[in-house]
Amino acid sequence: MKNKRKRARLERQKMGDSLSALHALLIQLSETILNPLSQIPYTPPEGTPLSPKSTLVSLLSIKNSNPNPINNAITETQLFNSIKDFTLACALLSSSQSSTHELLSWIPKNLAIEANSAFKELSNAYVGSDLGGRNERRISELLGVMCGGDGLVNEEKRLVIELLPEVMPLLKDAIKESSIDKSADGDEISAASARAPVGSAIVAAYQFRWFVTQVDYPHLGKLCNFVIPCALTALDHWSPQVKGQGMISFTHLAKNVNAAELSQYEDVILDACCQNIVSDDEIWYHVVEMSVLLVTCLKRSNPRSPWFEKMLNEMLGHLERQPRNKDRRVAWLTFVEPLLHGIGLVLVAHFRRIFPLFFKWLHADDDETVLLVLERVHTIMRLTWIRNTPFLERLVDELALLYKEAALRIAREQIRSSVLEILILLQQCKGLQFKAAWDKHSNDVNLTGLCLSLSGNTTNTVDAHADQFHGDSLQRSSQPLKPQ
Repeated sequence: MKNKRKRARLERQKMGDSLSALHALLIQLSETILNPLSQIPYTPPEGTPLSPKSTLVSLLSIKNSNPNPINNAITETQLFNSIKDFTLACALLSSSQSSTHELLSWIPKNLAIEANSAFKELSNAYVGSDLGGRNERRISELLGVMCGGDGLVNEEKRLVIELLPEVMPLLKDAIKESSIDKSADGDEISAASARAPVGSAIVAAYQFRWFVTQVDYPHLGKLCNFVIPCALTALDHWSPQVKGQGMISFTHLAKNVNAAELSQYEDVILDACCQNIVSDDEIWYHVVEMSVLLVTCLKRSNPRSPWFEKMLNEMLGHLERQPRNKDRRVAWLTFVEPLLHGIGLVLVAHFRRIFPLFFKWLHADDDETVLLVLERVHTIMRLTWIRNTPFLERLVDELALLYKEAALRIAREQIRSSVLEILILLQQCKGLQFKAAWDKHSNDVNLTGLCLSLSGNTTNTVDAHADQFHGDSLQRSSQPLKPQ
């Protein structure tokens, strides 16, 4: 009996020493950030009650943790809460480097680098501690995520995965506090800001995005029930800054989570995507990428899903209202490819809306837009073989005009090569219809080289190209966007 009590006493002493050592390291790492932070001059923007600097100082003030009044030792719960606060501070400092918002743009790059280094050191020390060892078993049972070893959670991800279920509800509440009450009348945004400063939601959104993007496939899928409610709350917020971080987080989810792991939320997620397509210019890039990835991830096995057409119609409607907005068209042209493949042959029904936009953009001032349009035209041709469309003659005319205009462009060789490739494909799949449309251009001296290339191309390879087209389609349909 004596030996058992002695062993228990030694184990408690060893545990206390381990906690004290981890607590001492946490204090040291906090001071390496607090010292340079305190020397940065910062005044919150006028009318903003929140000071991110004060928030950081509060999170990093580890010495103020209340030790046990009996033996002056810190408890496991107190230490874990201090680690959580320290990590929230590192999350804000690290994520600030992707922000130009006045609440975060004052944070220098070297301080963010210091925060990343400090968190990495703490994470490694935590995993090797007795506290980390006991919590490893708890987190494995809770999430089904094993730690250590090949193909499993590495040391740097362990602490984030343990903390994520703890911090998600806190961050969700901080974001929701200044959200619009949809049942209220009057100026909804002013009413929301009066309840809580929007700065708190912006800070929480950046911290949220940092936590989510630290975890990837296959472990992130086990955390969907913690992550998705917070991400949806961010998308539902009125601030573009908050929405944007939610969109980045959903994009990361779409790239690192299987459709089955998202299926519980699929309709509400896709509805949120459609609702946000009317977002501000500064985040439209994010909403297009997010929406395309999510709908193709969730509905890949159901090409007839109405969500494909709903998403495309929402995007086209927004583009039609602002066809000259370069940022919007470039974002859409850059990310829409998987959506086009998902819709497939049904794209024919949307030609009357797609091609008028393409015809405008083919003559845009910037080469980036022109090259992207040519790529998307080529994709649509291969997916639909330009069936039953009245746009063939207009497309040939616009391509001929673009070929001549390219003489004055920097990317003229790329543009002309793409135009020729599309015209050859049209010649092969439309035969006599193409010949009738092209005849009017055959004597144009500015198209002599193009005419020679087309006349030298034989049309007896239609079947071969058609077989290749169908083979490509089958191959695309069998390829997942991410590991399953």
